[in-house]
Amino acid sequence: MAEAAHDTAPAPLPDAMGAWLQYLAANRRYSPHTLDGYRRELHFLRALADKAGLPLEQVGNGHIRQFVARLHAEGRGPRSLARTLAAWRGFYQWWAPAAGLAGNPVAGVRAPKAPRGLPKALSVEQTQALLDRAPAQVATEPAALRDQAMFELLYSSGLRLSELVGLDLRYERADGYESRGWLNLDEAEVVVLGKGGKRRSVPVGHAALEALRKWIAARPQLAPFSAPPADAAALFLGARGRRISPRVVQLQLARVAQAAGVPTHVHPHVLRHSFASHVLQSAQDLRAVQEMLGHANISTTQVYTRLDFQHLARAYDQAHPRAGRKS
Repeated sequence: MAEAAHDTAPAPLPDAMGAWLQYLAANRRYSPHTLDGYRRELHFLRALADKAGLPLEQVGNGHIRQFVARLHAEGRGPRSLARTLAAWRGFYQWWAPAAGLAGNPVAGVRAPKAPRGLPKALSVEQTQALLDRAPAQVATEPAALRDQAMFELLYSSGLRLSELVGLDLRYERADGYESRGWLNLDEAEVVVLGKGGKRRSVPVGHAALEALRKWIAARPQLAPFSAPPADAAALFLGARGRRISPRVVQLQLARVAQAAGVPTHVHPHVLRHSFASHVLQSAQDLRAVQEMLGHANISTTQVYTRLDFQHLARAYDQAHPRAGRKS
C-alpha cells in the first residue's frame, strides 16, 4: 500500500473527509465500527493521491483505477477492495456537488471478482449421522419431532431456510391470509415460493414424510387455542405456538449436528447444498436439480458439478492403483 498509509500516526484527514464522516455519524447514525473502517479507507485514498501529486478534487476515474490496481498488486483481495471502493464512492458522491466536481470519479469502478467458492456440503455419511438419531431421542418431545421433520425436509427437498419456515400445514386462503408455501402429504410434495416470487413443487422423500407425519401428530401440543392466521396455518411452530423463526432453526440444527459429531458447523443451507450434491452424484441430472432448487440460471446449479468432481477425484485417489496416493 502507499507508504504514507503505513505510518503509525497518519496525518489528519482533509477537512472534506472529516466532514463526511461527521455527517455519517450525525445524520446517518453509522456505527463507530463502520466509521473506523471508512476512516481507514479514506486514509488510503489520501495517501495514494498525495503520492501521485493530486489534490482530491483532481482525482479522476483513471486515477481511481490505478489506485485500485496498485492496492490489488500489494495484496488486497476482491472483498477488501470492494469495501475500499464503497467508502471512496460514498465520499465523492457526498462531496462532488459541494466541490463543484463534474462527477464521481469512482463511478463505474468495480473491484476484481472474487473467485467463487464451492458451497459446503456434507458427505453422505455425515448426513446420515446427523439425521439417523436414535429413536428414543425423537420419540416423545414435540420439539424434537419438529426438529427431525425440519431437518429431514431440508435435506429431502433442498429447501432454502426462508422456504422452510414459510410452509403451511396445508393450503389456506381465508380472513385475508393466503399461503405462500404448503405441504401436500397426499402427493408427497411441498409447494414453495422461492426467489423472484417463483413457485415450484418439490418431491418429499420417504424418510421426510415419516418424520412429518410424526410431527404433525404432535403439533397440537405446541399450537395455541387462538393465533393469527399466519401462525395458525404454519407447518412448523416454535415453543410459543407462533410460526418458527429462522434463527431457531439455525440454532437447533447446529446443536443437533454438534451432538451427532459432525466435524463442521452445519447451517440450513449446508443441507440444501448436500441435497444437490448427493442427487447429482446419484442421478447426474443437472436440469432436474436446477428445477428442484429453483435456480433461474443453470450456471448457478453447475457449481455442484464441481463438488461432484471433487467427490470423484477423492474416490480416484483412494482407489486407483496408480493415483499417486501417499501411504
